[in-house]
Amino acid sequence: MKEVKNIGWRVTFAGLGINLALGILYTWSIFKESIKESIVAGDGRFDWSLAALNDPYAVCCLVFAFAMILAGRVQDKTGPKMTAIIGGVLTGAGLILIAFSTSWIVWILGFGVLMGAGLGFGYASATPPAIKWFPPAKTGMIAGIVVAGFGLASVYIAPLGTWLISRFGLSQSMLIFGVAFLVVVCFLAQFLINPPAGYVHPDARATATTPAAPAGIDFSPAEMMKTGTFFKLWIMFCVGSGAGLMIIGSVAGMAKSGMGTMAWIVVALMAVGNASGRVVAGMLSDKIGRANTLFIMLSFQALIIFSLMFIAPDQVILLVLAASFIGFNYGTNLSLFPSVTKDFFGLKNFGVNYGLVFSAWGVGGFIFPRVSQMIVAYTNSPAMAYILAAALLLIGAVLALVTKAPETSTQTPFLGVPVPAKN
Repeated sequence: MKEVKNIGWRVTFAGLGINLALGILYTWSIFKESIKESIVAGDGRFDWSLAALNDPYAVCCLVFAFAMILAGRVQDKTGPKMTAIIGGVLTGAGLILIAFSTSWIVWILGFGVLMGAGLGFGYASATPPAIKWFPPAKTGMIAGIVVAGFGLASVYIAPLGTWLISRFGLSQSMLIFGVAFLVVVCFLAQFLINPPAGYVHPDARATATTPAAPAGIDFSPAEMMKTGTFFKLWIMFCVGSGAGLMIIGSVAGMAKSGMGTMAWIVVALMAVGNASGRVVAGMLSDKIGRANTLFIMLSFQALIIFSLMFIAPDQVILLVLAASFIGFNYGTNLSLFPSVTKDFFGLKNFGVNYGLVFSAWGVGGFIFPRVSQMIVAYTNSPAMAYILAAALLLIGAVLALVTKAPETSTQTPFLGVPVPAKN
């Protein structure tokens, strides 16, 4: 049994390593500031509209999420190794492409489409094999550890990106990142292995407080999407992720007037919060339930984002604290929603089922940053964006209290479509 446990932890840390590379997405605010400086200076390198600054980031989030559906299917059918390799190649190709152009459309294609698809495949490959090696009582903890890498990435990418840009410029920095991540992700992919068919961890026991699907129950994607539970989870994920990504994509700009070239510190500290939130929420939800944890985190996030209206750019300590808490609360989504998807809908189709749930992350990541950038461009203030995000987060918190595991026999239909009995 020692060998099996070692395999499980090896898969977990390989997934963690892959996410440490793919988390370059959360350093967008550093890259955006370099592009913005070029636009404002009128040096001819980046001839973009200021209202379009977040477009590559927003498109990346959207493509990332919907690529997860296809990637989940590939992961379920062919296994995590090939899925991760595809992710590494696409991510590297996207970053290498934008290294050779400053065109808005090329950045949409490279950073938005290619890298977004690569992130989807890489991310989809990491969590499913890891949680399959451990008992249900550790689902939240293992999911939290694996996805913590994605959030923690900015701790090293933010200062490294800042240094590379100052030394080599933005384009050369993208080339360096592209080659490095292609090699690292494809190497770590070799360690991703699913357990043998029928494998059950010897310590498996239903000790988690979150009501889960009975043993042997596995919802197909079509069956899952006919339940009201799926739509409630989707709405909560959309709001929780979108509000967090709105701040993450702009935090360097928020901090720059008070911290200058040291603004990357806020990005890095937000990443620490992002990563720790994933682990803490995963472990807490194993104890008090996913829904209760979601309610706490969504409510807390609403409070912190609303408080940004009263924090001046030169109030560095308050800004750092707020950014860290926002990162923490945002990170909780990335361990809670894969865990609850597995709990409610089973493991057999987990890859594609979570891909469908994860599409909410992309829609939120596309809409919230884009709308907030437009609000700032036209009102010269982010206040209305903060109020809107806080209100939607509170609605999500209420939804968390009424979200329960779907029944496995024919139940009250959602949108007029009955849920078929599971035999």
